[in-house]
Amino acid sequence: MDGIEHVWIHPERINRPLVVFLHEGLGSVALWRDFPKRFCDAMNVRGLVFSRKGYGQSTAREPHEHWPADFMHSQAIDFLPNFFESLGINTLRDPPILLGHSDGATIALIYAATYPKRIRSLMALAPHIMIENVTIEAIRQGKVAYETPSTQLKAKLSRYHADVDSAFYGWCDVWLSKAFQSFDIRALLPSITCPAFAVQGENDVYGTMAQIDGIAQLAPQTQLLKLANCGHSPHIDQPDALLAGCTAWADARGGL
Repeated sequence: MDGIEHVWIHPERINRPLVVFLHEGLGSVALWRDFPKRFCDAMNVRGLVFSRKGYGQSTAREPHEHWPADFMHSQAIDFLPNFFESLGINTLRDPPILLGHSDGATIALIYAATYPKRIRSLMALAPHIMIENVTIEAIRQGKVAYETPSTQLKAKLSRYHADVDSAFYGWCDVWLSKAFQSFDIRALLPSITCPAFAVQGENDVYGTMAQIDGIAQLAPQTQLLKLANCGHSPHIDQPDALLAGCTAWADARGGL
């Protein structure tokens, strides 16, 4: 397996559930900032944060390597089980909780639908279950900003990725590819049987409420949280409200 940057949070809590944090399309361990630690402290759980290949300090994507249109399926169905096994995590005996953001939330949903006995519950922040025009337009604008030096976007992202072009173009190129425009995981959602919590910011330029409303329609055990004055990153824009919502959801179920 390629070198995968990963960090454990409170690994000594061996009798507490494990929460695995799955980052967004331009994310990494560092870009979660302090949210995983705050979450694990608030919930008294263990945590595992990692950067996918091509991101953070993990093995970079080769310059000629392009993520295929089904890359999120591959991450959920192939990579995650192998990664868990490599770390000695027995997901049948100790099913994890998946907390994903954006692409990471979509990966969590696909994993939950594919391996219903190997997950305890899931939390999806700003997930993508289908393509929306607003998403593609925002990514197009992001590409322009990345390639415009005066915006400093590339310089800012380079703080979080050893190979910033690997991260940016790995994400951007697949999302803007023709093959990806039919991406849709709604047919998988009725197979999700675990408890689910889905969150969307009202000011998210990368997606509308149709994303989490669609999850609730097809996996009706899902509880929704819609956050005002919140963009695409609830854990950064509204961390206190997000933690309060997660805590209330968990408490209503008797804990994580």
